[in-house]
Amino acid sequence: MLVLLLAGRAEAQLQGQVYASGFQSPVAFVQDPTDRTVQFVVQQAGRIRVVRNGTVLPTDFLNLSSAIACCGERGLLGLAFAPDYESSGRLFVNFTNGDSDTVVARFTRSSNPLIANPSSRFDLQLEGARRVITQPFDNHNGGHLAFGPDGYLYIGLGDGGSGNDPDHRAQNPSELLGKMLRIDINVSDADAFGYRVPADNPFLGANSARDEIWAFGLRNPWRYSFDDAARGGTGALVIGDVGQNRREEINYEPRGAGGRNYGWRNREGTLENVTSRPLAYQPATDPIFDYGRGDGVSVTGGFVYRGARLGAAFRGRYFFADYSGRVWSLALSIDGAGEARASDRREHTAELGGSQTLGTISSFGVDADGELYLVLHGNGRIIRITAPLVTPPVPAGLKIIKP
Repeated sequence: MLVLLLAGRAEAQLQGQVYASGFQSPVAFVQDPTDRTVQFVVQQAGRIRVVRNGTVLPTDFLNLSSAIACCGERGLLGLAFAPDYESSGRLFVNFTNGDSDTVVARFTRSSNPLIANPSSRFDLQLEGARRVITQPFDNHNGGHLAFGPDGYLYIGLGDGGSGNDPDHRAQNPSELLGKMLRIDINVSDADAFGYRVPADNPFLGANSARDEIWAFGLRNPWRYSFDDAARGGTGALVIGDVGQNRREEINYEPRGAGGRNYGWRNREGTLENVTSRPLAYQPATDPIFDYGRGDGVSVTGGFVYRGARLGAAFRGRYFFADYSGRVWSLALSIDGAGEARASDRREHTAELGGSQTLGTISSFGVDADGELYLVLHGNGRIIRITAPLVTPPVPAGLKIIKP
């Protein structure tokens, strides 16, 4: 028997492959939790398209075009499937309605798993009898939805818009705007509100604060995710928060560490900003990473990579982007308290085709295997991030081992 002792596989660069195309202003790419071959693409103007094995199907999963105001920073902005979606059929969307106010609505799928039931709509009563969250301006709507490893729904809300949060809403405990909310949607269909507040929410029972609030001090959280505990992740919440005009930031929150204040508007990234009114409470939690306008104009939060396709060198790195068409990853070092330190920023823009090819990047997504995808807002494409197979070099000094 002849055995060759070969050198290890060389580290490969990343590549971008078009997975699906033909979308109009896509803002999200969400895996179907019941069918690994299916994903859903959220279009800002109101349609949710179905992609099966990379092919875009002609029939929409859901069309809310007549119910929303679009576009700019408004529109259909978020989609999340309940943890028990296979049995309950429940899904949740976030959109701005005809009055430009935020609606978080529950739907259920129909008997056809690739089509939602439009008549099942139920708007959560998060604020007021109108079942909306009032938006004073047309920008900074947030819009993302994600379920955490605790099974609760996290709702990221912007500060209500304009510049420098003129009414200091992100620090106002009686306002939902500028906050991360956390709610339990595991209630009956007959429940009037459509949710309950988890018993361990950090401000539950506080006289001046809304019970639904999980964290304060966000300007416009544009995409956040949880480090996938099922794939060896920590369960931490990682938030991309869009800056005013100086700093874009990445915030990191260990699993279960609610009650933080990320500082807006008093702080923008690691810099002091408008301090004419105090923080709601101290201390402000600094981002683990921020960058200036020389690097980009609007951060797009991504994911801690827990897949296999890119290789071990990328596992545990946090991928994020900028709307201007740049993509990076960060190494994360986690200490004994679960806090993270970011280092070793690497840019992957050129590897993935360059900023001119990528155009504006509105979101990331992951498939059933934890592999990464980019959502190209302007180009209407979904790009799969992959690594090419590398043929190992012919090794020198081969030895023949005899049995």
